[in-house]
Amino acid sequence: MAVPKVCGIETEYGIVLRGGDSNPILASSMLVNAYVQRHGKHDIASRPTSVSWDFDDESPANDARGWTPLGSMPPEVETHLVNAVLTNGARYYVDHAHPEYSSPECRTPLSATLYDRAGERVMVASMEAVKATLAPGQEIVVYKNNSDGRGNSYGTHENYLMDRSVPFSRIVNSIIPFFVTRQIFTGSGKIGTEYPGAPTEVPFQITQRADFFEEEVGLETTLKRPIVNTRDEPHSDAQRYRRLHVITGDATMSEYATFLKLGTTAIVLAMIEDEAFESRALSLVSAVSAMRWVSWDLSLKSPLELVDGRHMTALEIQWEYLRFAQKYANERGLDAIDPTGVQGPQLLSMWEEILTDLERDPLLTADRLDWTAKLRLFEAYRDRHGLPWTDAKVRALGLQWHEVRPDKSLGLRQPWRRVLHEADIDAAVTEPPRDTRAYFRGKCLQKFSPWITAANWDSLVFDLGSDPLRRVPMMEPLKGTAELVDSLLEGCDTPAELLLRLGG
Repeated sequence: MAVPKVCGIETEYGIVLRGGDSNPILASSMLVNAYVQRHGKHDIASRPTSVSWDFDDESPANDARGWTPLGSMPPEVETHLVNAVLTNGARYYVDHAHPEYSSPECRTPLSATLYDRAGERVMVASMEAVKATLAPGQEIVVYKNNSDGRGNSYGTHENYLMDRSVPFSRIVNSIIPFFVTRQIFTGSGKIGTEYPGAPTEVPFQITQRADFFEEEVGLETTLKRPIVNTRDEPHSDAQRYRRLHVITGDATMSEYATFLKLGTTAIVLAMIEDEAFESRALSLVSAVSAMRWVSWDLSLKSPLELVDGRHMTALEIQWEYLRFAQKYANERGLDAIDPTGVQGPQLLSMWEEILTDLERDPLLTADRLDWTAKLRLFEAYRDRHGLPWTDAKVRALGLQWHEVRPDKSLGLRQPWRRVLHEADIDAAVTEPPRDTRAYFRGKCLQKFSPWITAANWDSLVFDLGSDPLRRVPMMEPLKGTAELVDSLLEGCDTPAELLLRLGG
């Protein structure tokens, strides 16, 4: 059976310093530091404490193929930039020139969607906190988008727990057509194109990321971006697991779209693990060019050439994946997605409904999908004012869509169909998920942060003052849950007691 699809999202936010010299690295550092200073846990001396990131296990050059082509440039580990670990189990740090929020590990797609929305709240709180450090007339603003319109793209990466025994080639062959075509419901919409060789006019397209992919498979994430990323850092027991690092997705303001993206992808990956899907059934002749054509085709009717000589649209390919998923669910169930048995059927229903509506008229999905909601809003604005897509006012709307401050954001003010509750989002800003190891990480930070010197996804490092540093490994993503550690944590008044009981 497929392993549980523990998942999460890493979002790099666009950032602007208004009213001053725009140094994005400095601005990002100020943003993270301000949040930690205002919202970090306090020790008995009432001084803010921050737990930094432990880089010992970082290995971005490891390639899932077992070899790395000459000339590959894996991401650099930037240990000198600001890093913090939050009490909800998330990582909040500066990645290159962006503030990045990496959600805690989540057992279900809905939980991962919840913690992605919590990341937006962290950003809003950070902008409020940093005001006190800025000169009069200055402000730092962040945007949940993926392109600056000047040829630069930054990621919204997904992560999924996978069984190490599944051949990586099978994952690649089976998932590429899905990644190419899922854009029709995961895209956040974009004005124009940044692909220099566009053979046709592209006033508006479905996704922000499609212009920037150059390879089918590869290690890089910022140059020569691949559809399937081969970075092999499981952040868990490497003998049992791998982490599929997905870089093809957009940042979406609709939580419905985020849930659909995470859930359908998790279902397809479970099918691949259980060999319930023919790996080459939908292989594309040119997946890289198909990424762009799917994004540019607002009608969803352009055919894509398959290796076996057939031609299918992105919608038709998605229908095929859905039919496989429905058969898989009937025969084997969807416990790998959600052990309660609730989210799997819900996702299949949402998937079928969204494909049906996209087939009838894409704008019927404007209450659920970013790109169609954005298209409808912008078209109405253009018609009302007689403006071309290239007008500066229209492009300004494109940026305002991705603001994360609710009173400023066009994207957050849409009448979306909801899947989450506001109170749950607020709680997730500080509280970790209860059903993964993130619970142990977050609760230890809440209770013992003055004695924790560093943390990462699979360990905590304690400093009790007299003894050597003590590392507590957390190699199993589904251990450290509330069910397993609540009584342990409640029974320990000091970190020394905790370590003694863990050692025993």
